[in-house]
Amino acid sequence: MKATSSPRWARYLMRWFCAPHRVDELEDDLEELFWQRVDLLGLRKARWRYVQDVMSLVRPSLMRPSLIRPSLVKRQLTNEYPQPFFLTPNMIQNYVKIAWRNLMRAKGYASLNIAGLAVGMAASALIFLWIQSELNYDRFYSKTDRLFQVYNRDVFSGNAQVWGTTPKPLAPELKQDYPDIEDASRFRPTGFLLTAADKKLNSEGAYADPSFLSLFDFSLLSGNREKVLSGSNGIIITKSLAEKLFGTTDAIGKVVQLDHKDSFSVTGVLDDLPNNTQFNNVSFLLPWTAFVTPSWDSDGWASNNNYTYVLLKDKVNSDVVNEKIKRLTANHLKGEIDDVSNRQIFLHPASKWHLYSKQENGQLTEGSIVTVRLFGIIAAFILLIAAVNFINLSTARSEKRAKEVGVRKVAGAQKSALIFQFISESVMLAFLSGILALLLIVLFMPTFNDLTDKQLTLSLGSLNFWLTALAFVLFTGLLAGSYPAFFLANFQPVKVMKGIPQSVHAVFSPRKGLVIAQFTFAIVLIIATLVIKHQINYAQNRESGYDKNNLLFSYLTGDLSTHYGSLQQELIQSGAAVAVSKSLGPITSINSRQWGLSWPGSTKADKDVEFDRFAADADFLKTTGTKLIVGREIDVRHYPTDSSAVLLNETAVKTMHLKTPVGTAISFGNQNWQVIGVVKDFIFASPYEAVNPVVVHGPKGSVPLDWVSIRLNPSNTTAQNLELAETVFKKYNPGYPFEYTFADESYKAKFADEQRTGLLTSLFTGLTIFISCLGLFGLAAYTAQQRTKEIGVRKVLGASVPSIIRLLTKDFIQLLGIAFIIGAPIGWYAMDKWLQDYNYRIVIGAGVFILTLVSSLLIVVLTVSFQAIKAALMNPVTSLRSE
Repeated sequence: MKATSSPRWARYLMRWFCAPHRVDELEDDLEELFWQRVDLLGLRKARWRYVQDVMSLVRPSLMRPSLIRPSLVKRQLTNEYPQPFFLTPNMIQNYVKIAWRNLMRAKGYASLNIAGLAVGMAASALIFLWIQSELNYDRFYSKTDRLFQVYNRDVFSGNAQVWGTTPKPLAPELKQDYPDIEDASRFRPTGFLLTAADKKLNSEGAYADPSFLSLFDFSLLSGNREKVLSGSNGIIITKSLAEKLFGTTDAIGKVVQLDHKDSFSVTGVLDDLPNNTQFNNVSFLLPWTAFVTPSWDSDGWASNNNYTYVLLKDKVNSDVVNEKIKRLTANHLKGEIDDVSNRQIFLHPASKWHLYSKQENGQLTEGSIVTVRLFGIIAAFILLIAAVNFINLSTARSEKRAKEVGVRKVAGAQKSALIFQFISESVMLAFLSGILALLLIVLFMPTFNDLTDKQLTLSLGSLNFWLTALAFVLFTGLLAGSYPAFFLANFQPVKVMKGIPQSVHAVFSPRKGLVIAQFTFAIVLIIATLVIKHQINYAQNRESGYDKNNLLFSYLTGDLSTHYGSLQQELIQSGAAVAVSKSLGPITSINSRQWGLSWPGSTKADKDVEFDRFAADADFLKTTGTKLIVGREIDVRHYPTDSSAVLLNETAVKTMHLKTPVGTAISFGNQNWQVIGVVKDFIFASPYEAVNPVVVHGPKGSVPLDWVSIRLNPSNTTAQNLELAETVFKKYNPGYPFEYTFADESYKAKFADEQRTGLLTSLFTGLTIFISCLGLFGLAAYTAQQRTKEIGVRKVLGASVPSIIRLLTKDFIQLLGIAFIIGAPIGWYAMDKWLQDYNYRIVIGAGVFILTLVSSLLIVVLTVSFQAIKAALMNPVTSLRSE
């Protein structure tokens, strides 16, 4: 017996479909041919040719009678149709010709369909590209399935919380003491002024352990991956940074100075990091051994300022590792903090870093994945609406095609041949639409990238891209053309020839159902757009608690901290500023949080209450415009003891249940502080969330005051103030550029995600309405054309133009009413769920639904009225002439 043979499944398939009296003969011939090909072509190609031969035998003349229709068998045996199989090359060519001629005869119909399908395909394709980028976020590493970030979990103010920063000693201990962990790396973001010859650039980067590049296999253009982070004076820079500093990527061995102090030699050049990674803002990496501990950081287990990433060994269960390591930090913190019963660490997989990052009850749950799903649904519906347009227009034109179908059926055309012909028309339209859609994508890709903050591209040189595009076009053509094809092919020749109309004007028809579906989706999107817009406006109009106008922040780089007193004095004397204050950070963002506070009457449970922490030296309220309620502000120049003074916000006073807060002694961080004033609540974090309790303390704390807040002089223009301020900054810090951030711009950035969602939703709503209007316009045109004689008779009998217009628009308005009844509850439910993520949120009122209904009604009336007025003004003599 031979060791190899022809494909067994192919032989079984042939025996199943082939007529019994032909099986043995065909099988012998195929086997003989197979072994000849084995000698000539090899086994693999011979087996493939065998399968092709078997598939070529699938034709009525060779098939079992039970597998084909009796009428077809009879025709085959009588040789009435020598080649009854309709998918021959000649027939396909004929179908394409007929399809093209039909499209040319109805250019208006074809144009509407091509435009609608093209816009729908382009919009959905852009969304799918965005979704692909989101789903691939931090998932493109070769070891993604084994990569994890270490998170902390604990209970504060009675609420379980998680955070992603960890202690310095954690990574080395995990790597050393836990065999299931193959490797671990610390990561500490930083920023420096990088100088090379006469080039100076402020850049964002990080300190990292040598193992970082083995965990994350970013492309290293030059340098030894195993050694580039091993020393203490080497630096890795990205391709873009190398070109900016040196004018070339050939930068190995060249020297870069950090903040005009320490010099580092370039040991490696990284390719620019992709946009869809959490490290995308990193332009340089420094070895961990070069990290100089700042005065406010610590090597202790209570200090959480670094990120820790681990790589598990192959086939290790992360749940098992989580159970082993969860009490590691708690064990080290015993005796250092009062309560460690709830402190845990756990591993969060790389595949969920971006999409599952929302904190909820001490768990990381669905975050960005909700938006991905939402836009995936929107993309599918936009494409579906474009397909619905095609279906509606095709079925509306059914009476024009009815006689064609009848004649062809009488002439002997099979139903399957008719279906194939009509589908070929829709696929041809889809191909034309696909070409236009590709042009639209290329044209609007830059704008879409700006809206989504992405770097999406089309891989036009990739075979996979064109295969995917071809599949997408075919899917769209089949989606749009299947129902019309079966609908038209089902026409009965007898009824068609006798002039009996098809049931396209029924009280309820699939066409009307599809129109309702279009309107429903458009209504849901309109509601979503209005709610998102109202929510953003509601949060933007919320009282911030400080004056954002003419307020800017600048980081005290280089020698500015040393010369801060002179800097402050000269900024005011120059006329650039009216007030200057040094602080822990900008008032628009949280820099630190503190727990473990105690005060008179506080309990052990109160030590778990978390406070937002801020620090300032003097003129904090004057500079920021924050309002003082009682007491006075911190002023270390006039009151040196204010270095240990504290200001509380209103929420902090309520949290601490203080009746007379001024003069109260509180303690935190092993230090004693005294409350000297209470300030009005101000928005420190998200404007969508409730205000947290805040402590603003003097400079005695362990945190550095490295930021300066400047209240610009309102008597000058902004440009004049900035020019004066830059002169002063350059005087005391000539080696650094003067960089600053305006408070109003920083505050506005808090709304970026919601505004991006709102803009995208508005865009998709507009596209949905546009596509729907195209279909509605065409549908109204064919409806008016079908009722031309009826309109003529009505006008002869005395009907007015307004009554004719009402007659033609009434049906569409009724469909809109049904769609509103369906879509309004769906829209309310979806947006109510969306709003639950915000503590400070609007209530969805009746105004949203009234505005949605009115705008939808206006859109429908404007779209349909053109055709209605045109039909109503037509001369009845013209429409009745054939009668």
